[in-house]
Amino acid sequence: MFDIIQVKKSAGDKIVDGVLYIAAAIIMLATIYPFWTQIVISLDGTGADGAAYASGFILLPEQLSFESYKLAFKFDALWQGYWNTIVRTVIGVILAVLLTSITAYPLAKRDLPWNRVFTGIILFTMLFGGGTIPNYLLIKELGMYNTIWALVIPGMVGAFNVLIMRNFFREIPAEVEESARVDGAGYLRIYTQIVLPLSKPVLATVALWVGVGHWNAWFDSMIYMSDPDKQVLQVVLRKIVIQNNMTDISAVMQHIGNQTTFSGRQLQATVIMFSIIPMVIVYPFIQKYFVKGVMVGAVKG
Repeated sequence: MFDIIQVKKSAGDKIVDGVLYIAAAIIMLATIYPFWTQIVISLDGTGADGAAYASGFILLPEQLSFESYKLAFKFDALWQGYWNTIVRTVIGVILAVLLTSITAYPLAKRDLPWNRVFTGIILFTMLFGGGTIPNYLLIKELGMYNTIWALVIPGMVGAFNVLIMRNFFREIPAEVEESARVDGAGYLRIYTQIVLPLSKPVLATVALWVGVGHWNAWFDSMIYMSDPDKQVLQVVLRKIVIQNNMTDISAVMQHIGNQTTFSGRQLQATVIMFSIIPMVIVYPFIQKYFVKGVMVGAVKG
């Protein structure tokens, strides 16, 4: 059994620890504050006359109500945007993880001919891009305009993700692959049956990055999608929150015969919560891989 050695902290160490704790607390409050505010406003049943609407923040709802959430369930544009975003995210994550790992695996081999040249070409894309107009013309000429592929294909292989995954693959002991090769396994079998199962942390990390990116993206959908039925959730949310376009929600309220119960801000908060909840649910399941995937993959190789 190992004895735990207690190191006595000096006064300077305690001051530094105190400053770090205070900084962490401030960052935590700054992160939680807007999230909690939207929850309270969305659940406050006092409407435009309530304290939450007037002051912008109260600790708990004065009158707990789920009516705004019931109304949001009847907002068809929200669910259409939800479906388009889910389809985009699922397809985008699967293709990105698959193609990024296929690109990174050969680059992890130090004896790959022209390895530095290929890596330099990938790094070049991190520094220079075509710009919005050339990308728009390219998407249109390729016939991807107004299709989901305009949102998925341009972001399938990110240079940063390739480098993180390449470095993680290099940390896998070479003896593991050599043993498999002695048993007659080829590169494809080693990649699918050995490398990928051992690389769950970095695969989960890249999947989280790509998934959050697709979930929050709105600019590409706005310029590549002219069909309103193909717009993603964030574009619908932007119309409601930033452009204050409450026309569709007002039509739903008139349809159900209730025009006075809800305030615009409450409905905005409710729609925001609908867009956040999926990521809040998914993150804890991936978080356990996150630190290991980033730390090992970020080591310079």
